[in-house]
Amino acid sequence: MSELQGLVAIVTGGSSGIGDAIVRRLQALGAEVAALDRHTGRSAPGAFHAICDVSDDASVRAAVGAVLAQFGRLDIVVNNAGIGAQGTVEDNNDDEWHRVWDVNVVGMARVSRAALPALRESPCAAVVNVCSVAATAGLQRRALYSATKGAVLSLTRAMAADHLREGIRVNCVNPGTADTPWISRLLDTAADPAAERAALAARQPHGRLVTADEVAGAVAYLVSPLSGSTTGTSIAVDGGQQAVRLRPLQG
Repeated sequence: MSELQGLVAIVTGGSSGIGDAIVRRLQALGAEVAALDRHTGRSAPGAFHAICDVSDDASVRAAVGAVLAQFGRLDIVVNNAGIGAQGTVEDNNDDEWHRVWDVNVVGMARVSRAALPALRESPCAAVVNVCSVAATAGLQRRALYSATKGAVLSLTRAMAADHLREGIRVNCVNPGTADTPWISRLLDTAADPAAERAALAARQPHGRLVTADEVAGAVAYLVSPLSGSTTGTSIAVDGGQQAVRLRPLQG
């Protein structure tokens, strides 16, 4: 597979979970991939790694600069880095609202802003923002998280309009509940982790958690030059949670 041969990609939050799966998928399609993350963690063999805190503009610009120094170009940006939040609208204080918003929304703006000059030079530039089904479906105890992901969906559409005539496509992927390290940590805090996992799986019509590789597959489609007429859209990778309503199974 050489669909992305000769192209250079950045994946934020690229050292674990969905980010790591995206790095590996883009590598498999021929791209040179830089995993940007706050921690060294583990990253795919052969990936370039740069320390990056998306809540800090200087850190973001230094990481993007390091990628350009290494490869001399930039064609693809995957804004994957994000943090979770639980609770109703009254369960998080102002500091937590600002912290999560700064990472999940402003962080994507910082990375995109730093990358735009290089993306304008690419013959096939693409940006993909990792959003969530929380942007399109009301989920219990996810008020703050849902607010940020709703903003990401709107940001994606606005960016697509702003940069289409510069040759830059912008799309997003909306995963359902994915089997990631963050979900595993969340389950560990539950009174009955097995029951909570089963409830999360049952919330999605296909009856299981989404895999990181499935999300990576959607990202790969959107960043590919073969998808040159796809921009300003979102792809749900959620087992039907956003759009499908099944009748209960008969006992």
